[in-house]
Amino acid sequence: MSDNYLTVIPTDPYWQPGRDAADRAAAALSRMLPDDDARRGLEAKWNDGVEMVWCGSNLERILCPRCGAECAPDWWAESVSQRYDEGFPTLVVTVPCCDGETSLNELAYDWPMGFARFRIEVLYPNRSWLTDEELATLTDALGHPLRQILIHI
Repeated sequence: MSDNYLTVIPTDPYWQPGRDAADRAAAALSRMLPDDDARRGLEAKWNDGVEMVWCGSNLERILCPRCGAECAPDWWAESVSQRYDEGFPTLVVTVPCCDGETSLNELAYDWPMGFARFRIEVLYPNRSWLTDEELATLTDALGHPLRQILIHI
């Protein structure tokens, strides 16, 4: 059986909200869900360290944000593994395609994913992507820009 999540994370991987802001954003997201079944799967989560928020089998490719070249999966996996082993003190990498410096969080993921110490997620949300307006509403409630991720595991 597979699982589907709708997840929102701060654009800054190291940022975490206070409890009140997280509660406001979770309540706002709850109102965007189509039914009570979806609302039961909603949860705000804090982590002590940065975690990769992977889109699961939705991932199709990873592109360099500087030159647009496709990043080799082996290079990416090694880069993530190395920073994971270090506890993600930094996400900075040098991309092999153009020798430019960027962040693992800023690579162009197709489908979106990222890194975060905080997330709000909904298991079986019974809906797809948030609209730009809905994402802006959540951003206002949380007090920090957000990125959304659809996870299929």
